[in-house]
Amino acid sequence: MSPEPGKITVYYDGACPKCIKDRGNYERLAGERKSSVHWVDITARDTELQEIGIDPQKALTELHVIDENNNILSEIDAYIALMGRVPVLLPLAWFIGLPIIRPLISRLYHWQVDRRLRREGRL
Repeated sequence: MSPEPGKITVYYDGACPKCIKDRGNYERLAGERKSSVHWVDITARDTELQEIGIDPQKALTELHVIDENNNILSEIDAYIALMGRVPVLLPLAWFIGLPIIRPLISRLYHWQVDRRLRREGRL
């Protein structure tokens, strides 16, 4: 799925209550800019994900974004692209992209996601 000009497409786990809450918080912070993000729930969309080049298992464990240039971004790069659209989140996007911080955030993120998916019996 190609995003509309000026929009990004975010693939998120709609079966995850925290993910839904995070999306709501993002939209609240984004205000009018929330319309520049198209959200797609990955639940039961394995074929569609494979057709656009996203591994369904990775989509479950990592956020994926298709940017305005049709590039697929995942994990921390996806979060940076998403947060970079909202001025109040720009400092956080910059911070998590720092070479010393990025691997730490990545490990913490994967630990939390794996823990949640195991608890839910989905991993």
